[in-house]
Amino acid sequence: MARENPAEKALGLLRSRLCDPNFAFKALSHSDDSNYSKLKFLVSSSITEACNNSILLLGPRGSGKIAVLEVVLSDLLQEYPDMISVIRLSGLLHGSDNCAFKEIARQLCMEHQLVFSRMASFDDNSQFMIAMLRECGLAHKTIIFVLDEFDLFALSVTSQAVVIGVSCRLDADMLLDKRVRSRFSHRKLLFLPPANEDIQRLLEHILSLPTDSSFPPDYAVAFNAKLQNILADERFKEIISTYLNFDSTVKHLLRYLFRAVSYMDLESGMLSLENFKAALSNIQRHPKLECIKDCSILELYILVCMKRLEVKEQNSYNFNSVMKEYKSIHDSVKTSDYFARNVCLRAFEHLLQRELIGFTDNRGQNHSIEFSPVKLLVSFHELHQGLKSYGSCPAILQQLMDRQK
Repeated sequence: MARENPAEKALGLLRSRLCDPNFAFKALSHSDDSNYSKLKFLVSSSITEACNNSILLLGPRGSGKIAVLEVVLSDLLQEYPDMISVIRLSGLLHGSDNCAFKEIARQLCMEHQLVFSRMASFDDNSQFMIAMLRECGLAHKTIIFVLDEFDLFALSVTSQAVVIGVSCRLDADMLLDKRVRSRFSHRKLLFLPPANEDIQRLLEHILSLPTDSSFPPDYAVAFNAKLQNILADERFKEIISTYLNFDSTVKHLLRYLFRAVSYMDLESGMLSLENFKAALSNIQRHPKLECIKDCSILELYILVCMKRLEVKEQNSYNFNSVMKEYKSIHDSVKTSDYFARNVCLRAFEHLLQRELIGFTDNRGQNHSIEFSPVKLLVSFHELHQGLKSYGSCPAILQQLMDRQK
């Protein structure tokens, strides 16, 4: 039987890691100030002190709320195997009291090897749940309720329990009934985009090969050395920064890394900077960027002028304002790219048609284009990237955009 190629084995290992959010977030759990440490301390204190508690995990989708929670629960189930029972509910499936109580009863029956009756009424399920929670309290067993999509719930638990709500809405607690809100502790953990140091630690944690495993030692050492060179490369840092400008959630970063790793050359068995470039260009196909690449030089000037007006906090501007800015650029640097007003107006109309710019309100369509307030429909990053990828972009436009950073 032929031995497995180390490169193929490395690729399989990296892919499996990137498909396991729990593994990824372990790299961000060592700090005492991490959400992992805070959540674990709160829940473990509630278990050892036999008290009620509640907490909300808030942050955008993909920020790692569920992944961090799963790591915490996995660790606690190992530390307190006979003192915890976990009940999982989703606001999308169990938003009503009837559905919630039935699901709680079903999971409690599974936990304690009892027979669950689907025909049980709402009162039967609620009385069973209360009785079971009371028994768990007497046995010093803590019930942990995990309420995903918490903002869709209106549920109150009054026994020895820990309620962990998960939501992407920062005002989730304010959506609760006043009676329920008054019994909620209002503790919140915010899941924010990771800092640069966390990103660096995450990349090393996921992409490094173990040196004490079945990989040939020389191969693992060489692989990790090449990885360190890539991570230290300013071009790589710019690639990661560019991607995070589009989406800063860890969930989507893992997807991007999976795509990059899949480009790894199995002959050399090493990751390369080109792998990450290829993955970025594959993900970055946005219609706005393609439109900018097809613009004329004059249209690029108009877009840059509009961005400069926005940077100057000129909230309302029209074609005439843009022309003044265009003239000021020409007067300051004496460019040869200066066109007549009627030519500029046609270019302006073309940008409107391509929806790179638009009217600030519907009334603009009924008035003269020259006097109607307009706005830019592309972000600073999209415009900057579009100019960089434009083959014959005037150097002055790049310089003007760089000054706006």
